[in-house]
Amino acid sequence: MSTTLKLPELFGSLVFNEETLKERLSTASYRAWKKCIVDGTSLDISTANEIAEAMKQWAVEKGATHYTHWFQPMTGVTAEKHDSFITPVGGGKIIMEFSGKELVRGEPDASSFPSGGLRATFEARGYTAWDPTSFAFIKEGSLCIPTIFCSYSGQALDKKTPLLRSMDELSRQAVRILRLFGDTETKRVTPQVGPEQEYFLIDKELYKQREDLRFCGRTLFGAKPPKGQELEDHYFGAIRPRVAAYMKDLDETLWALGVLSKTKHNEVAPSQHEMAPIYTDANSACDQNQLAMEVMKKVADRHGLVCLLHEKPFAGVNGSGKHDNWSLSTDTGKNLFKPGSTPRQNAQFLLFLAAFVKGVDDYQDFLRATVAFPGNDHRLGAQEAPPAVLSIFLGDELGAVVESIIHDTEFKEAGNRTLEIGVDVLPAIRSDNTDRNRTSPMAFTGNKFEFRMLGSSQSISGPNIALNTIMAEQLQQFADELEKSQDFQADLQKLIKRVFTEHRRIIFNGNGYDDAWIAEAEKRGLSNLVSTVDALPAYTAPKNVALFTKHGIYTKEEIAARAEIHMENYTTVISIEANTMADMIRHQILPAVSRYGADLCRRASEKSSCGVSCQFEKDTAAKVGALTDALADACGRLEQAVAQVPAETVRAMVYCHETIIPLMAEARAAADKLETLTDASYWPFPVYSDLMFYV
Repeated sequence: MSTTLKLPELFGSLVFNEETLKERLSTASYRAWKKCIVDGTSLDISTANEIAEAMKQWAVEKGATHYTHWFQPMTGVTAEKHDSFITPVGGGKIIMEFSGKELVRGEPDASSFPSGGLRATFEARGYTAWDPTSFAFIKEGSLCIPTIFCSYSGQALDKKTPLLRSMDELSRQAVRILRLFGDTETKRVTPQVGPEQEYFLIDKELYKQREDLRFCGRTLFGAKPPKGQELEDHYFGAIRPRVAAYMKDLDETLWALGVLSKTKHNEVAPSQHEMAPIYTDANSACDQNQLAMEVMKKVADRHGLVCLLHEKPFAGVNGSGKHDNWSLSTDTGKNLFKPGSTPRQNAQFLLFLAAFVKGVDDYQDFLRATVAFPGNDHRLGAQEAPPAVLSIFLGDELGAVVESIIHDTEFKEAGNRTLEIGVDVLPAIRSDNTDRNRTSPMAFTGNKFEFRMLGSSQSISGPNIALNTIMAEQLQQFADELEKSQDFQADLQKLIKRVFTEHRRIIFNGNGYDDAWIAEAEKRGLSNLVSTVDALPAYTAPKNVALFTKHGIYTKEEIAARAEIHMENYTTVISIEANTMADMIRHQILPAVSRYGADLCRRASEKSSCGVSCQFEKDTAAKVGALTDALADACGRLEQAVAQVPAETVRAMVYCHETIIPLMAEARAAADKLETLTDASYWPFPVYSDLMFYV
C-alpha cells in the first residue's frame, strides 16, 4: 500500500490526541479533560491518574520505555529529561508505572538554563507542569509531555508560559468586542499560526570538514562561486532525487507526530528549501515548529545530509527566514480577519483591522526586537528579507477602503458609494483583495497577516507573544470606549476613522527595498532599528514593560531577564564566531596559503633558472604574500579584540558590534581573496561550489 493510502492512518499515530483520549478514558474523565481545555478548570488527581495510566499504556504499546517533560527554556531550543516507566516490585521484578503526579509535574535541574538573573546559579530547583492543551507524543522511544517550565518562586523560565498567558488575555479582550456586535455564542478567540520554515541541505561529509559550519552554523569564509542564484533556476525548480527522498522521509516523520506539513519546494538559493504547515492554534504551532526543526536535522542525518537553519549560512546568496502567518479564529469557526461578504461582518473586520494597525504602530520597536539576534542581522534589510523598518501592507483595495474612511470620500472600487462604518451600509470586500508584497515586514494576505521578519532558527513564541499582547491591548482600549457608547454605530465609525487617521503612517504598499522608502519612513517617524544592538533595548523601554506587565504576560523581572538573555546571547555568538575564525585562520588558512606561496616561489625560481617565463608565478606569489600578511595582521588584531570584551552586558554587546564584527569582515575579505588566488588543491576546506551544488 502506498504512503498516500496509509496517510490517514499514519497522521498522528504517535500522538496521544483527542481521539485517543476519548477512546481510552472513561466518559467522566474525558469530559473533565475537555472542560479543562475549554474553560481552563483544573483536573483533580483521580482524573490525572486515569489520564496518566491511559497515556502510559498507549505509549508502551507503541514501544516507549521512558517519559519526559518536554519544555522550551529560554535557550530557544527544547529540553527533556527522560525517566523510565519501571518501578521495582520486589523479587527482582518490575512493573511499568506512571502516575498522575508524574504527569502533571516534574522537577528538572534549572540551574544551568539561562535565567537572565531571575535566579542564582546555585538555586537549582525548577518545575515543569503539564500543558493539557498540547498533546503528548512519542519520540525515539519516549513519551514526550509538553510542559511549561518555571522557577521555584513561580517565575516563567520558558517560552510557553507567556505564550499561554498572551493567548488567554487576547481571547478575553476579543470576546468583549464580539459581544458589542451581538455575538453571544463565541466563548474563546484563538490566534492561529502557520510558520513557513526555510532551510539549507548540504552533504554531511563536506560539513564535517568545515569548522565554522560545525561550531557556528554558518560559513565564516567563502568567495562567491561562478554561479549562485542569478539564473533563478532553483526557485520552485525540480527537486533533486536525494532531496526528494529527504523531504518524503521528513513529511512522513512529521505526519506521524501530528505536524501538519503541507508544502515543500526549492527556495531561491542553491541547496535552500522550504516546508510550510497548515495553520493551527498558536500554542500547537509553536510546539510543532520546535519539533519540526529538531526532526529536520535528525532526518537529514539519516540521509547523509546536514540541515542548516542559520539565517545566512552562505554570504552572497539568500538566507533563510520564517514567515509567521497570524490570524484570529473564534471557537465557532470564524476568521476575524476575513473581510466577509456582509456589511455587519465587514464593520467588525475593520475594527479588528484598526486594532492591529494601531498595535503595530504603537509597538513597532518591540516587534522588531522580537526578531533581533546575530543570525538575523545578516538578512534583514537585504534584497531577500524585509527592511528593519516595520510597516503594514494592506494592498490596493483595502488601502482604498482605509483612505476613504480617513477622508470621508467615495469608495470607488465598490460602486462609487460613500463609505460609512455603520453596520448596515458598508459594502462587501473581496477575500482576495490584494496582490502580495514580498518586501513588506507585515503583509495582509486576504485573511491573515504575514510577519516576514522572523529568522529561520528562532522560536516563533516571542513574536507571537508580542502580536497577541499588542492586539489584546488595542481591543481592550476599544472595548472600554465602545461599551460606554450611547450610539454604537456612530461611535464605531468615529473610532475607526480616528485610529486609521492617527496611525496611517505605518501603512505602506510600496517597495520596501527602495532606498526612498527608508527616507520616507524616517519622515513618517517610524523606527529603523538596523541591528540587534539597536533593537534589543526596546525590551526594557518603559512603555513596553508597562504593556506586558499590565496584561500579566511578563513581570518586570521576567521581561528584564529576557532582555539580558538576548544581549548575552549576542555577545556569546559573536565571540564564538570570532574565536572560530581566528582558529581557522591560524591553523588552516595561513599554513595552506603560505605553503602555496612558497611553492609558487620555488616554481618561479626553477623556471627562471631554465630561462622560462614565470610572470604568473611571480605576480601570484606577490599577491598571495601581501594578502597573507594582511590576513595574519587582521587575525592578530581580532584575537586581541576578543580578549578585551567588556564584562558588563550592554557594553559587551555594543563592543562586539562596533569592534569585533568589523575586524571579522576585514579578515574575511583577505581570506576570500586568497581563496580565489590559491590552487584548489591547497585550500584547507570545501568551498561554496562544493557545499551548495553537491546535493
